Amino acid sequence: MGRHLITMPDVGEGIAEVEITEWQVSEGQEVTEDDVLCVVMTDKAAVEIPSPVDGTVAWLGAPAGTVMAVGAELVALEVEGPGNVSETGGATAQSTRASSSDEPENRPSAPVDTDRAEAATTATAPSTSPQSSFPDTTTHAPGGNRARPLASPAVRWRAREADVDLRELTGTGPAGRITHEDLDSHLEHGSTRQAAGRRMPDKRIDEVPVTGLRAEIARRMQSTMQRIPHYSYVEAVDVTELQRLRQRMNDRTGEGEPRLTLLPFLIRGLVRAIEAYPAINARYDDEHNLVQRHGALHAGIATQTDRGLVVTVLRHAEALSLREMASELRRLAEAARAGRATREELTGSTLTLSSLGPYGGIATTPVINAPEVAIIGINKVETRPVWNGQQFAPREMMNLSSSFDHRIIDGWEATQFIHHLKGLLENPAELFLEE
Repeated sequence: MGRHLITMPDVGEGIAEVEITEWQVSEGQEVTEDDVLCVVMTDKAAVEIPSPVDGTVAWLGAPAGTVMAVGAELVALEVEGPGNVSETGGATAQSTRASSSDEPENRPSAPVDTDRAEAATTATAPSTSPQSSFPDTTTHAPGGNRARPLASPAVRWRAREADVDLRELTGTGPAGRITHEDLDSHLEHGSTRQAAGRRMPDKRIDEVPVTGLRAEIARRMQSTMQRIPHYSYVEAVDVTELQRLRQRMNDRTGEGEPRLTLLPFLIRGLVRAIEAYPAINARYDDEHNLVQRHGALHAGIATQTDRGLVVTVLRHAEALSLREMASELRRLAEAARAGRATREELTGSTLTLSSLGPYGGIATTPVINAPEVAIIGINKVETRPVWNGQQFAPREMMNLSSSFDHRIIDGWEATQFIHHLKGLLENPAELFLEE
């Protein structure tokens, strides 16, 4: 028997580090070639890491939630034959194992429950043996030596969800470790923040590392606002007739067919509008001063997830029916929120729509999804009194708040484009006319 060491592979596009979001295997488990070992998150997509050989898992390099550098030791397998690790002079099992963060903040699901699944590691310092479990990394804050309450990531995650300060609890586990039972007891009997009916001052200062997807969003937003002069325009659209059409179509929804929201109609409107204004459906390479105008509409759909805002891509919207759009939009949203969207589903959009749904407000100032040159912000639909020339009448109104790259799109052209889209949405029959 030999040992085969698997390091974190280069997932492409110059990415230097990734976050382990989910393990698909455990120590002692047999795997075969191409079995998925784990799922990692890059700044763009979730990527599955397969096993290159058959073998038995000897140890895992770090728990879920760890940010790991490309090339760091990921998994060791016991294999038939000599393996790829020398007994003498080769890489030691954990010499370059990535260090895990204390409180991974950008995880798509609850953290690994090391309190229950790996209780054996809590009482003593971590071993450097290849057979040891993950080191306990919950004693100190990242980047410093300030003592913190001893608790597993799962307990910390539950405490954050319940807005509980773990410093208020006394741990009953080994070495004073706070367990799930300690947290349950605290939640059941109430917080000590209130004494004698008086609310005590809250002196907490929570330090939240900006990592993973949240850090990438911050970097992109800063770069976009520094590089792109935004021209924003807001226009009111009367969607009364469009809402009636949508309701009639939903009343005829067949078994297994998705119900229609306004979004597929808006995308259909964009398909028609960019036929008259092709400069809007473009990507600008400002390093080479090259604009690429696309015939296809690959609609970016800004989707809010637990990890931050993710833009999924509805490809070739010009070739889809309304119900096909609705079905694909639902599938993409579910994949994004579960952290399962692929790189292909997260890249290549040509024009993005951003909507806050029923909380969309009256107007917004959406930020362009570079290298695109425009973004369409959808605000909430509300009933407003509108003058029809004789009297005020209730109409269902919605504002479009849009931003354009002023280097490429003039203000007049942007305004004309939005008015063209407004005309299509206010006269929905035109959405289905073929010229």
